[in-house]
Amino acid sequence: MKINKYFLNERAFTLIEMMIVLMIISALLLIAIPNMAKNNTIAQEKGCEATIDLLQAQVGAYQIGEGHLPASLEVLKEEGYVERFECSDGTELTLDEKGNVVEKNE
Repeated sequence: MKINKYFLNERAFTLIEMMIVLMIISALLLIAIPNMAKNNTIAQEKGCEATIDLLQAQVGAYQIGEGHLPASLEVLKEEGYVERFECSDGTELTLDEKGNVVEKNE
């Protein structure tokens, strides 16, 4: 069997080199994945806080315009102040007796 000279001069990765690269990539993923999950949770919390702040501003705008607090967030939706009143993670929001936007307790 004749071996082609082209293949003798070709430099390729060995199995050991490939395994080392895969181990390095695995170690980086083990570090990165938990951090991404934690950041996702933090982002959802911050997004919900921003939604609450926005709704609170709309409650204030309604109170200035109408002269009284809305009975519920549904009133704000009917009047066109807001389109929806829940956080991006599905947490429903409601008004307490003082007119503050709070998370709805089931």
